Amino acid sequence: MTQLSPTAAVYGVVLNDSASLQALGDLDAAPYKGTPRAPVLYIKPAGTRVAHGAGIRLPQGATEAEVGATVGLVLGRDATRLSEAEALAAVSGIVLAADLSLPHSSYYRPAIREKCFDGALPLGEIQPLGDLSRVELGVEIDGRLADGWSLASLLRDPARLLADVTSFMTLRAGDVLLVGVRYNAPHAAAGSRVRVAATGLPALEFEIAKEQA
Repeated sequence: MTQLSPTAAVYGVVLNDSASLQALGDLDAAPYKGTPRAPVLYIKPAGTRVAHGAGIRLPQGATEAEVGATVGLVLGRDATRLSEAEALAAVSGIVLAADLSLPHSSYYRPAIREKCFDGALPLGEIQPLGDLSRVELGVEIDGRLADGWSLASLLRDPARLLADVTSFMTLRAGDVLLVGVRYNAPHAAAGSRVRVAATGLPALEFEIAKEQA
């Protein structure tokens, strides 16, 4: 199938798994002052997007990247105030993604440099929507299995996530909502080759270049 439109907005979400929430400790204390009541979103700008087979140069001073294997929901129409029951009817397809981040520990300060560097979102081609509850993801680094997790472990499943996000903002046709990444995802060092796989989807491969941007 096709690649994303260059004008599409891509949104990621953090804290959509219990391990991430537990790692933050007491969320009632400063600076968080309470468990999030809505999805915690960030944007992956157009410059982050690269295709299968890309070579990605890390920013100066960085030596490795966290590889968050995930799936993106591609909107087939403008969507606002969706119910959970109708949410997936607004999705025209899914895309396998590697949501790359430079290692960091704070969710309070916006991690713009860490999540938005050039090449920080390798993407596969858009594929038909299937049963997302059965999707298992895996990450291989230099030919060795480094991680595996299931979309069934998300706190907000894709339908619930879409309903909650569109309760306060409109997603436009062609936009992508990444459903979340597993806590403590594996790190790939400069010079590593990475392969991301998911049930029923073509694998996504890329390389972390030895030279820096």
